[in-house]
Amino acid sequence: MSITLRDTVLTYPDGDTRLRALDNVTFAVERSELVAVTGPSGSGKSSLLAVAGLLTVPDSGTVVVDGVDTTGLSRAQRTTLRRERLGFVFQQSNLLASLTATEQLLMMTHLGGGRVRAQRERARDLLSGLGLGSHLDKRPNQLSGGQRQRVAIARSLMNDPSVLLVDEPTSALDEARSREIVGLLATLARERDVAIVMVTHDLAQLDLVDEVYEMHSGVLTRNASTAAA
Repeated sequence: MSITLRDTVLTYPDGDTRLRALDNVTFAVERSELVAVTGPSGSGKSSLLAVAGLLTVPDSGTVVVDGVDTTGLSRAQRTTLRRERLGFVFQQSNLLASLTATEQLLMMTHLGGGRVRAQRERARDLLSGLGLGSHLDKRPNQLSGGQRQRVAIARSLMNDPSVLLVDEPTSALDEARSREIVGLLATLARERDVAIVMVTHDLAQLDLVDEVYEMHSGVLTRNASTAAA
């Protein structure tokens, strides 16, 4: 398994008590799988991504990323593991207005301390592979919403992650573009051998994913009836 949570509990202060954002969650995704997590707002989906992405340490339970048990890791060790093994795609593409599509990807290399010049060809290849070969030097205001999200996905792949965590990637897109993006994620999971966890409210595209889980009040359950056969 590329990402595994076992008996994970996460609580937050809520007046004189504590609210259970994750209630003994057990969850695992293999490489080449695209798994969707659905549920109402406030059900714990964002908390699940935060814990899986090593951004938040759970109260109890185990988080294993690409075979590494993260229990007891220092903050620096968690940061290194997150940078080397995890990729993130957020609800908004969060592209920098002054940078071209290629430069958006190279920024990740710069932040990671890598050699930008050596990674330029890789960045251009990633963008071309996602259908953006004619948009390599365009800035965000010259791209459509779907194209901006493709740039964000390409950017998340620059570190060749084992796990990709995706938060509401279709929320700002119409139905046709939404289907394109989810289909692209399904293809990337298989072709790049990466485990993808996608939080979504978009129930229309669930036939494209391998597994569907539902989150309610911090409890995660598998919904076998809505995933692809």
